[in-house]
Amino acid sequence: MTRVAGIDCGTNSIRLLVADCDPATGDLVELDRRMTIVRLGQGVDQTGRLAPEALERTFAACREYAQVIKELGAERVRFVATSASRDAENREEFVRGVKEILGVEPEVITGDEEAEFSFTGATTELTSHEHLERPFLVVDIGGGSTEFVVGEEHVRAARSVNVGCVRMTERHLVVDGVVTDPPTAEQIAAMRADIEAALDLAEESVPLHEARTLVGLAGSVTTVAGIALDLPEYLSERIHHSRISYEQVREISGRMLTQTHAERAAIPVMHEGRVDVIGAGALVLLAIMERIGATEVVVSEHDILDGIAWSVA
Repeated sequence: MTRVAGIDCGTNSIRLLVADCDPATGDLVELDRRMTIVRLGQGVDQTGRLAPEALERTFAACREYAQVIKELGAERVRFVATSASRDAENREEFVRGVKEILGVEPEVITGDEEAEFSFTGATTELTSHEHLERPFLVVDIGGGSTEFVVGEEHVRAARSVNVGCVRMTERHLVVDGVVTDPPTAEQIAAMRADIEAALDLAEESVPLHEARTLVGLAGSVTTVAGIALDLPEYLSERIHHSRISYEQVREISGRMLTQTHAERAAIPVMHEGRVDVIGAGALVLLAIMERIGATEVVVSEHDILDGIAWSVA
């Protein structure tokens, strides 16, 4: 077994996984998995730059993670940065700060590489489930982008498009710096049109309709699952590999887009950092299910982070 640490820094959150991995057997023993909402992508869509306060939030989380990695004695560390840092003019400032704190340089990966990691992390366990039909369509709904990957045991086609819960919220639901509470029908319609255009782009290179099992990843999907399961708190073991129906996703999406901030914040499984962006994230998931005619989504807690850990091992 090799003890490794993988860090995934996205638009909305930064996450750490420390695990013992055995590539020969496919066993991954999780030692520590944690997530911090840092909103690194705050305002990037409008300014093209990472905000100073967003960088400091991210660096504070990196300092915490560096201590965990040291205490657990991980032999190898890999830091992968995704959408927000890929788009920003001042990404060198971000790279320099991470290297000073963690001793490794963040790899600002492409959307296709991001998709490859997501697919590996999400499907390594699922390949043993004989009742799940192939090919899989793995959909990773992030803060700034969404990755679409079709494959069986390995990736066949992948595409990343710039539609995510934070980007859609900032683009369509923010007026004068404040999130509309709740959004108007016109705002929702404009956001839906944007999502549909992104699905058209994804479909140019990924055969979405060939998929027989839809696998959903990341916080928007897992939060929708937690709401559908009516959990008293966020319980990862209950959410992982749960199967949520199209009808449940449609109802929850509609509810998230008509409730106020206070009503969404009162939901037991809701992380405070997702209160204002869950409506957009749920709508992205709903649009995908409607596009491919999916009757359910298989929810995975194992995603790009697990794929990063496997790549290190």
